[in-house]
Amino acid sequence: MLPAGWLIAAVFVAILLTSWVTFTLTRLDRLHARVDAAQSALDAQLVRRAAALLQLAERPDSTLAPDAAHALVDTARAALAVQHWQQDERRNVENQVGRAIAGLQQDRARLPADAVTELAEAAARVVIARRFFNDAVRDTRTLRARRMPRLLHLAGRRELPLFFDIEDTSVFTDSPAIDRGPGTTPSPPT
Repeated sequence: MLPAGWLIAAVFVAILLTSWVTFTLTRLDRLHARVDAAQSALDAQLVRRAAALLQLAERPDSTLAPDAAHALVDTARAALAVQHWQQDERRNVENQVGRAIAGLQQDRARLPADAVTELAEAAARVVIARRFFNDAVRDTRTLRARRMPRLLHLAGRRELPLFFDIEDTSVFTDSPAIDRGPGTTPSPPT
């Protein structure tokens, strides 16, 4: 028979191990929920950006050449037609949208100001949403890569989330001077 001290120590170790597994499992579930929420937010911002591009291209006062406007409409509609979160297809279509928006930068002064503002905001929101999504994916993959969650299969049958990398570094920017709100003066260019 085991002495009482060893039995108490074994129960204590079992409680600690069970608590750790429960904590890790809960954290992993929360991280997967965070990935899902960030993916939904990113999807909404990608749709908003494509809709803003479509609106700009279809406006009669956009001053775009008819063939350029038609190409933008086709690009925006292709992005809006992607129904599911299919990584490769979505990435290719969104890269085309990003390149189309970057190509409008030189014609910015001739385009309607309200449509330009909406497109610039939508493009900036995509950058932010993509960062949030990729941060959530990174945190989830980091926890899942640890030895114990891997050995105990704490993620269950959930797929390993993938990063979403698109070419969105050339954002459709407003201007070189940044408006910081009322009562502030812009900093001089460096």
